[in-house]
Amino acid sequence: MFLALTVFNYFCPMKNLLIVVLPLLLFACTATKKVSDSTTLKKDEDQRLTESTVDINDIKAHIHYLAADEMKGRDTPSPELNIAARYLSTSLMRYGVKPLPGYEDYLQKVPMKTVTPADTGTLKIGTNEMSLLTDFLMLDGDNLELSASTVFLDRGTEKDYEKVDVKGKIAVTICGYKGQDNPQEWFYAAKQKQALSKKNGAVAHLEIYKNPQIPFVFLSRFFSGAATMLDDSADEEPLPLLWVNAADPQAIETLKKGGKTLCNIYVDGMKVEPVETYNVVGMVEGSDPELKDEYIIYSAHYDHVGVGREVEGDSIYNGARDNAVGSVTVLEAAENLALHPTKRSALFIFFTGEEKGLLGSEYYADNPIIPLHQVTYCFNSDNAGYNDTSVATIIGLERTGAENLIQQACTTYGLKAIRDNMPQEGLFDRSDNVNFAKKGVPAPTFSLGITAFDNTINTYYHQPADGPNTLDYDYLVKFFKSYVYACRLIGNTSQSVFWKEGDKYYDAGKALYNK
Repeated sequence: MFLALTVFNYFCPMKNLLIVVLPLLLFACTATKKVSDSTTLKKDEDQRLTESTVDINDIKAHIHYLAADEMKGRDTPSPELNIAARYLSTSLMRYGVKPLPGYEDYLQKVPMKTVTPADTGTLKIGTNEMSLLTDFLMLDGDNLELSASTVFLDRGTEKDYEKVDVKGKIAVTICGYKGQDNPQEWFYAAKQKQALSKKNGAVAHLEIYKNPQIPFVFLSRFFSGAATMLDDSADEEPLPLLWVNAADPQAIETLKKGGKTLCNIYVDGMKVEPVETYNVVGMVEGSDPELKDEYIIYSAHYDHVGVGREVEGDSIYNGARDNAVGSVTVLEAAENLALHPTKRSALFIFFTGEEKGLLGSEYYADNPIIPLHQVTYCFNSDNAGYNDTSVATIIGLERTGAENLIQQACTTYGLKAIRDNMPQEGLFDRSDNVNFAKKGVPAPTFSLGITAFDNTINTYYHQPADGPNTLDYDYLVKFFKSYVYACRLIGNTSQSVFWKEGDKYYDAGKALYNK
């Protein structure tokens, strides 16, 4: 119905349009008329401007390049990932998107390191001896030989550190904070505790791990291979961070008691190699003299998982859905907003290292080029795939004040905006948006129509089958138009797009914006 009305407005003679509109104007007061006309015309104009740039052939060309076999799955790090970064940066340049001061090549260097794990290690707690990988893991640090007494801090909150002196000792905590049961959340919590231990003078930080969701043996397999992570140790050595298997009750009880019992840590064979990867960043200044100091981030990650296990003769994990589609979604917004800026300024960011643990977005959120209190919204795009081409799934749709704008944009192009109905998957906290949400920035993720991780999704998700020739481009045109139109509506709106009260990031938002 909406499409029919749009076509009528485009093609009806001007005199017919005046016949419809003029009587309405005569019945309205002058002040009301100006506001009403402005709102109506602006909505129609944003829709028209959306359709002026989104083109199926451009979409195909971008995706076929980024997800080509020659790109070898855009692993982090890899030469092909850096080629993809150059492709994105020159695309921004071609569209007229401006570089930020100090980043004339559109590239924000993200320092990372590839760590080859140690092959030898023992952990002695009193009379109990543990072996590397089987009983404990080294999450951060370098080869070491250390002997010190331990001190137990329960969950390791800031208040826990106020109660005891950890200087010169090995700080021992239980993994995660109270109420957390996700090992991914535990890892981020561990980094926070590691920082607290270092600040308070500890010589190492050790955490007790027990989680039936992911048994320790699975963690060992994951950490037995080389890992890429942020290199935050350029200026000083990181504090050793270990996870200990809780399977030995006697050893764990000794750790919890702390005191004079010595803990001896020996780890050897670890190799650390620094690598460089890049976030790609560009901006378009807003058209409104006042609102242009507010920024909307439009973001996606452009890396994937590289070359891996062969499946049906193919070992290149192309990553068309995840996340060439997301990257091109943001490229389409960049092209459109560069030609037709919104009232608010636009910041386009393509993140590196998402598949390695949201690394590029973590680095940017901690080292923002534009201060985060000037960022009103982060509209991320990330995908696992699609199994319903009648919808767009917005992870966090119902959590911010932009819900109605996103719904309007999708409806306009024949899609239904639906919320994430898979809370058990924790999708909101598994994409780059979460690093901005933690800081307080409202940050949903615009995704292809996914309603469950079923066979349709799993056929392509992190599989070599996820190539550019397997996509429904007619659906993608609707999807991209919906995103670009939503970007325009959010960039021009006068309504609040803040977190809805009660959201778990609501208080962080209030602190960020001094609300």
